[in-house]
Amino acid sequence: MAKLKDRVQNALQEVRILILGSQVLLGFQFRSIFEPGFEKLPVHSQYLKLVGLGLMTLALGLLVWPGAYHRIVNGGEDTEDLHRFTGGVMGVAMLPFALGLGLDFFIAVERVSGTGFGIICGVLTLLVALFFWYGLGFFRRAQREPKVKERQAMEKENESGGTKTKDKIKHALTEARVILPGAQALLGFQFATILMEAFEKLPASSKYVHLSSLALIASTIVLLMTPAAYHRIVERGEETEHFHRFASRIIVAAMVPLALGISADIFVVVRKVTESTAFAVTASALMSVLFFGLWFGYTTYRRGERAKGGRGVLNQKAA
Repeated sequence: MAKLKDRVQNALQEVRILILGSQVLLGFQFRSIFEPGFEKLPVHSQYLKLVGLGLMTLALGLLVWPGAYHRIVNGGEDTEDLHRFTGGVMGVAMLPFALGLGLDFFIAVERVSGTGFGIICGVLTLLVALFFWYGLGFFRRAQREPKVKERQAMEKENESGGTKTKDKIKHALTEARVILPGAQALLGFQFATILMEAFEKLPASSKYVHLSSLALIASTIVLLMTPAAYHRIVERGEETEHFHRFASRIIVAAMVPLALGISADIFVVVRKVTESTAFAVTASALMSVLFFGLWFGYTTYRRGERAKGGRGVLNQKAA
């Protein structure tokens, strides 16, 4: 049976697999709205593109959440609570991902073969994704549950003490790698968007908002690459608690411009499609609330609750 630290590492690697796909698709979703062919889509397909963009953004927000939880709530420690939380979040994040894929297939097939065939292909794509991501797993889980619980109980008896510094550093660097490649891909799409004809037609204010978003995503990339440089130059590759604290703070800090950058581009694309500044501001604000609420609001609340619980245990022992 895998040890807790290995199960946490595997969970983070699985999040990394999912988030790479969602971030690249998110970049394509942003760019597609500026492509010449977008204007030729039926109005309902243009709005479905916005819905798909929202679903992919939601999936991204959920998949970054475990990293924030690990840094803020657990302080880099490996716990069963973190492992369960990460697994639960991944399970939820796959649903908007599947819905977004279904919508994109509908839009693509509708343009070539008509609405009826587009609906069939979109629904079929959704059902296939749901079967492989949920149905197959739940079917096999019922068969494997007794054996898994038995092995978990045996492993739990053998584990004691906190997480080693080298393992906490490994997890921190993994969490940086979870976000970094997708942010780099998104930045590339943002640079390419500036060169597109549709970008020239945007209001000047939208152009400056997009430039601000570009700068924010670039800041995210700079911050996420900092721990690797710091580890080599300052710590000479040594695994120290100081480096773990530094890397944790940098990773959490990088999530702030990431949230603001994506929310800013949500404003740009929603305003382009709907031609409504008020609706675009609302959508952007809601996305910011979602990101900051998940990554910082809930995690700060959980850290406070955990601190209260720890003080309560100490008080009971003292009494």
